[in-house]
Amino acid sequence: MSALGRIGIRGRLTLFYVGLLSLVLVIYAASACASLMRDLREQLDGRLDEDVETIEGLLSWDGSGHVQIMTAKLNEDMRDLEPHFLEVWSASGAVLYRSPQLGAQDLGGAPGPAGGSRGTGHASMRLAGTRVRFAGRRHSIDGVPVRLRLGLSEEPLWEEFWEMVTALAISLPIALLAIGGAGYAVARRALRPLDSMARQAHKITAERLSERLPIGNPDDELGHLGRVFNETLARLERSFEQLRRFTADASHELRTPLTAIRSVGEVSLQRTGDAAYYRDIVGSMLEEANRLTRLVDSLLVMSRADAGRIPLQRSAFPLLEMAREAAGVIEVLAEEKNQHMSITGDPAVEVRGDRLILRQALINLLDNAVKYSPEQGSVEVRVGAQNGEAFVDVHDNGPGIPLAQRAKVFERFYRVDKSRSREQGGAGLGLSISEWAVKAHGGRIELDCDGEPGCTFRMRIPIEPNAMPKNQEQAL
Repeated sequence: MSALGRIGIRGRLTLFYVGLLSLVLVIYAASACASLMRDLREQLDGRLDEDVETIEGLLSWDGSGHVQIMTAKLNEDMRDLEPHFLEVWSASGAVLYRSPQLGAQDLGGAPGPAGGSRGTGHASMRLAGTRVRFAGRRHSIDGVPVRLRLGLSEEPLWEEFWEMVTALAISLPIALLAIGGAGYAVARRALRPLDSMARQAHKITAERLSERLPIGNPDDELGHLGRVFNETLARLERSFEQLRRFTADASHELRTPLTAIRSVGEVSLQRTGDAAYYRDIVGSMLEEANRLTRLVDSLLVMSRADAGRIPLQRSAFPLLEMAREAAGVIEVLAEEKNQHMSITGDPAVEVRGDRLILRQALINLLDNAVKYSPEQGSVEVRVGAQNGEAFVDVHDNGPGIPLAQRAKVFERFYRVDKSRSREQGGAGLGLSISEWAVKAHGGRIELDCDGEPGCTFRMRIPIEPNAMPKNQEQAL
């Protein structure tokens, strides 16, 4: 992990904003300094232009062919000539005048500004270690063309510039430190709810899933995070509760046949009887063993389904044909109760899926319908297709399911009629297995207990385009 990764979120936020602000301030300071230097030079250039115009009116010829400055008018028009550097050149390049401040040096080696016939050009140069800003202009004295150059020291300009740079160099770090401290305090205050949520989350265990994270402001980002975490805790709590209930119910269901087998065995050992008596005892024990085997198989199916370890062997098959096979398995139970079972539907409806798993799901629905339908009742199975889905309706004419209990019928080990024996009502896993099987194929199971007597369980399974009947495909 990098050194930055070991710093907390507050520190990283503070460093990020301070770094970003530093970049902005450095760019601002550089721009301000450049703007100041430009303004100072423009002011200096303006002063030079004014002084050049003043000096042009003071130049005249002396008797030896050189240029002189009329000092009589100098005191009136320009009293501060001392800091100026002045040279006057002839058109042929001869020096006609040089101010005493220049000594043996000259401005003629400096790049000459163009400036046009009367325009003034400006440039900078170093003169004996001193930065000088000068202006050059073409002029004529009594009709004779000359070139005039006037310079001023830039040292006052640079002194003012460095004063500003020094002030910025001192003030910017102080400002960044103050802003960094304030930013860290703001970040700490803003992330304080996160610390509170972390402390509370640390206390939550499997035994304390009912607790929730504190949420200060549910409308900000941290509040949204807290809500999502609390919703996750609620789902975990429901899952743990379902797991506990599943474990308790499974233990209870397993204990019942085991207790029956043990009781029958103990009673048979205490009594003596003929072969027919022991045959009945063994038959009762085998019946309980069969119930135990079916329960264990159902639990194994649910466990493997939860783990996603039941691969689907998909193939295309007619749904009506599968419904008839499932009805043939349950038909014996229906005959024992003198019930009538009818299977109708469109033989052209095909689906693509695991035939054995879907058949078992339908068998569970049919078994449920037969158990809850009265003697001499009826169970109707209808197969068809609608809106791109194949469906199988299983309708019974039993007592129906109360509205408050309809949402729970697919829960594991749930039985609507608690008074039913386990031999009649089963373990309460059939509908759960059916729901899983249909969902594994991308479908769903619907329950309708309104209208006509009894209930209708409808399996809906998507039809793939290549498995959809032509007439149904045209209807879509």
